[in-house]
Amino acid sequence: MKKLLKAREMSSFLFLTALFLVVGIINPSFLSADNLIACFNESVVYIIISVGMAFAILVGEIDVSVGANLGFTATVVSCMLRDGSSWGLAFATGILIGALIGLFNGWGVAVMGVPSLIFTLGTNGVMRGMMYVYTGGAWVENLPAEFKRLYTNTLVGSVSICFVVTAAAVIAVHILLKNTKRGRYFTAVGDNPAGATLVGIPAVRTKVLAYVICGIFAAISGIVFSSRIGFITATSGNGYEMKAVAACVLGGISLSGGVGSVIGASIGAVIMASISRLLVFMELGSTYDNTITGIMLITIVVADALMQRSAAEKNRRERLAARTLADTASEKGGAANG
Repeated sequence: MKKLLKAREMSSFLFLTALFLVVGIINPSFLSADNLIACFNESVVYIIISVGMAFAILVGEIDVSVGANLGFTATVVSCMLRDGSSWGLAFATGILIGALIGLFNGWGVAVMGVPSLIFTLGTNGVMRGMMYVYTGGAWVENLPAEFKRLYTNTLVGSVSICFVVTAAAVIAVHILLKNTKRGRYFTAVGDNPAGATLVGIPAVRTKVLAYVICGIFAAISGIVFSSRIGFITATSGNGYEMKAVAACVLGGISLSGGVGSVIGASIGAVIMASISRLLVFMELGSTYDNTITGIMLITIVVADALMQRSAAEKNRRERLAARTLADTASEKGGAANG
């Protein structure tokens, strides 16, 4: 129980609970079962893209192209479905696109050594341009009705199938990351890349793999996004990279890498997805959404930096104290021998 309470994910969960309770006090209708379930149902896209982002951040990097990846994948898949392609071919094509984008980012960051923010920002621009070229700036509409119902189909009561499948996938990924040797490579590389290499962990390959996984999750989120919205515009996916980063940091993942979990990222994603709904029940306009997201991101990043600085200072003092004790013991031993 003590270990559970100290977990970074628990802090995120308690924050989510407190947030819901505060809004419920302001407007009791918010705490209705249907409304709370809707908060989780609407968070599926955010959860998927945030879990992918978690892999990039865990290895000490970042990927600001996930929003463009989502948008471009959604565009291609939607066009294929609109034009009569099979679901399997369209989905496979979308996932392949995401994997290739992730592989390209991984090559640039891990192999070529380009700063991840700069390289993925360039990828973001390229993908945005390709969306305009692919669609000519026009909306992608008239998607199959069965595909649009995919997001709204429910399993039990009003709980959507998409949310249940996503939650199960997140738990499976969490178990693989925490309980397998290769899964722990990601946090090891993020914590100390040089040290990980010295003990035989392929740091470069792990970073490339993290970006490939990030790209695949962004592509899957694009497919789900298409089903949820029902149409695609040339700006689809804009701002999702900031939401994903905010969700990861809010979920307890350190931007310096090596600390955190996909469970925490998922909880943070639910918070990010619920902001618009929370504002409505607080009788505030949804125009404050990005402002609040930015404020939360800045606050959490600053807090994380202060915590890391405090921990580093504590470790430095402990090492200094241990060295002082060792020197004192050595001097006493020399005096006794003399």
